[in-house]
Amino acid sequence: MTRIDLNADLGEGFGRWTLADDEALLGLVTSANVACGFHAGDPTTMRTVTRDAVARGVRVGAHVSYRDLAGFGRRFMEVDPVELADDVLYQLAALDGLARLAGDRVRYVKPHGALYNAIVHHETQARAVVDAVRAYDPALPVVGLPGSAVLRLAEAVGLPTVREAFADRGYLPTGALVPRGRPGAVVHDREQVARRVVELVTVGTVVAADGSTLRVEADSVCVHSDTPGAVELLGAVRAALEGAGVEVRPFVDAGPAGRPPEGAVP
Repeated sequence: MTRIDLNADLGEGFGRWTLADDEALLGLVTSANVACGFHAGDPTTMRTVTRDAVARGVRVGAHVSYRDLAGFGRRFMEVDPVELADDVLYQLAALDGLARLAGDRVRYVKPHGALYNAIVHHETQARAVVDAVRAYDPALPVVGLPGSAVLRLAEAVGLPTVREAFADRGYLPTGALVPRGRPGAVVHDREQVARRVVELVTVGTVVAADGSTLRVEADSVCVHSDTPGAVELLGAVRAALEGAGVEVRPFVDAGPAGRPPEGAVP
């Protein structure tokens, strides 16, 4: 049976400010990319979302980013690679501690926003992210865009990699995402999104912004929680996938919370 993981970015509020309906989204996703405080999120939000995700059997991932609360992590930053690696380690370790209190652990790392897009091609920053993940846990998967530098470098050092596709984002013919702010960057029509995800998962193709057909292989599909109507959008996607006979399940199987693998940071 064809299978796919569904993920969304959660915990992206701060203090009294909330962005999305995390509770409703947790009922639809199989993996939750939890903001770690650098682009959004705070300790209470992180702990709450992590606790609720573990209780529902949703896998917890560290959604690491540039140190950019004001820009929501969507502004490129030229950061020293040593500092960037330390920033990633800091975020990952903080969320993993909260996940362990909830009875599980962080199961993967997915960069956010501008960092995610930068490390498609930015070799130095991609290597910094990979170095940080490998230092913390050499068995921890990295989520990224197919063909990206970060996935190539992660594979080279033995880290598991997860290819990601986007339900609600437009694609360029190159396979990159249409930059935010340009026409077609975000797809809002619920039925269109559901159809394109089913085609992407079952056929392996998606229609790019110029009308061409693009080959895309994915292990996980993301719906952005800040897209208007994200809950309804994700619900339509999941229903369409299940209606097409696709099994929706996490890309990483459950395992003991216990101690980290040998060689990982205790």
